[in-house]
This record gives sequence, structure tokens and C-alpha cells, in this order.
Amino acid sequence: MALAFDEFGRPFIILREQEQKTRLRGLDAQKANIASGKAVARILRTSLGPKGMDKMLQSPDGDVTITNDGATILEQMDVDNQIAKLMVELSRSQDYEIGDGTTGVVVMAGALLEQAEKAVGTWNSSYPNCRRI
Repeated sequence: MALAFDEFGRPFIILREQEQKTRLRGLDAQKANIASGKAVARILRTSLGPKGMDKMLQSPDGDVTITNDGATILEQMDVDNQIAKLMVELSRSQDYEIGDGTTGVVVMAGALLEQAEKAVGTWNSSYPNCRRI
């Protein structure tokens, strides 16, 4: 692993252990993606409603932001997983189209992912001899 800097001075990591990395496939990949989407929704769920908690966010350069706005929280989050990025994009499109409800759509998508996780587990146990394509 090596540390390098881009033309703007931002650090990034070069991984040399690519052959040691494993790629998730099939049901394991689905469960990992569902878990990452649920994690993003769980973070925002606690800031929703009249008794919602504020979040303290620190940027890489040290600036501190305290907010309970879902759009601001998601904008400041650094996510790597594609499903988590999709949740951030869902919030952005809600903010762009409607201007409100960014936290609600992400929490609702997280609830749908919870139901999808149950369905994936049910499907796998109901048809153990079937192969997913």
C-alpha cells in the first residue's frame, strides 16, 4: 500500500494487494449490498422527526458541521459501496425534484431493503436446489 497525492493535493491510496482481494458473488453480494444500504438508512433514521438527533460531521480538512438535515449528512458522507452511493443519489434527486423529504426517501428505501433481505432469505431456503443466474 502506498500513499500518493493528486493534482489538487488530495491523498489517495494505491493498493498493491489486488490479487489477494476477493469478489463477492451471488447471494453473498446481494446480502452485502443490502446491508450497506440499510446502514446508510439507519444513520439517517435517528435524525428524523421532532426528537431527531443532530449529527456532528467532520470533513477531511477539519471543518465541523452539526446538522440533522438528511441531505447535508449524505453530502458529507464518504461512501465506497455502490448501493450506498445510490442512496446518496436518491437523496440528491429528491432534493432536486421536490426540495424536501430527502431523509424520508432514504429511510423508506432502507425499509424496502429490509423486506428484500427477508425475501432473499426466504427464496434461498424455499428452493435450496435451484441455482440463481
